[in-house]
Amino acid sequence: MDSTQSFMQGARRLAALSLVAASLLAPPAHAERLRDLVSVAGVRQNQLIGYGLVVGLDGSGDQTTQTPFTVQSVVSMLQQLGVNLPQGTSLQLKNVAAVMVTASLPPFAQPGQTLDITVSSMGNAKSLRGGTLLMTPLKGADGQVYGMAQGNVLVGGVGVAAGGAGGSSLTVNHLSVGKISAGATVERAVASTLGEGNFIKLELNTADFATASRVVEAINDKYGSGIAYALDSRVIRVQSPSSSDQRVSFIGTLQDMQVNPAEQPAKVIMNARTGSVVMNRAVTLDTCAISHGNLSISVTADPQISQPNPLSGGRTVVAPNQQVGIKADSGKVMMVKGGASLAEVVKALNAIGATPQDLLAILQAMKAAGSLRAELEII
Repeated sequence: MDSTQSFMQGARRLAALSLVAASLLAPPAHAERLRDLVSVAGVRQNQLIGYGLVVGLDGSGDQTTQTPFTVQSVVSMLQQLGVNLPQGTSLQLKNVAAVMVTASLPPFAQPGQTLDITVSSMGNAKSLRGGTLLMTPLKGADGQVYGMAQGNVLVGGVGVAAGGAGGSSLTVNHLSVGKISAGATVERAVASTLGEGNFIKLELNTADFATASRVVEAINDKYGSGIAYALDSRVIRVQSPSSSDQRVSFIGTLQDMQVNPAEQPAKVIMNARTGSVVMNRAVTLDTCAISHGNLSISVTADPQISQPNPLSGGRTVVAPNQQVGIKADSGKVMMVKGGASLAEVVKALNAIGATPQDLLAILQAMKAAGSLRAELEII
């Protein structure tokens, strides 16, 4: 009996040591702040847009014969200022440019707050450097005016032209877009729907059932059961204090909580325009064989000119002489074993000399064959 008890105690000690060793060898869970995983419903920016005029340009404005809307805008502005032009007057302006003004209205913005704005030429102005934006109302998607913009345009670039008739030109950076720091003033606040009733909604940046469940579990462990529950894979409803001051403090505490998000699904992103390929660490392969080879065909034309002898009465004849060359590079076949990691995938594709453009076709073929264990997205 004593030997049995000592054996059981030894087994328990061995199991405990095994658990300790496993905990030491296991990779630590990577926790992230809740503010990096979710956004609060109702806390968002709103886009503003306006049409205006930039004046004071040094001869680099719109060519009014090609941009009639610039002249119409100037005439309308002058009429509002009490200046009536004679009928049939043709304005030849060089120092004015029609522009679009854009800005982002941050959440909870109040009247009197200033915003940074971007001024973009919509005509054929050569440069907005040194210009001044006249008073421009900024409207939201509902057509209401939420801000007024005006100020000196700052353009981070320079343009030089010499030689005449477009003979020489030098442009540094982009001259048709400028910024005005604190160039707009908020005139109307946007009504906030934050915390209507006694709850708020947290929206995951990336919908995931496992991550939503872990967020709910973390909140309920800290504040009590039933405080948070998931509506779906993205939205989590959380009970909050009714007082606005307490609600702000509660949201701030929530955003600083540490949560272990679920591992992202395997994904491969391919840019068909640039040939770039980005894969996350979860991408693996089934067993497959990849063959790679290049076939290049070149066509050259070397015309032959036949010149007749003097006083022979003949004429010069140009005979085309085309040559076609075909070059086939040696193809290679690479075997990739099942369960290959991302490092092995990249190493195998590089071993067969695949270029970024080749990778696009190879990965698409692997996905069609069922060998690529990842979601393939082409942008």
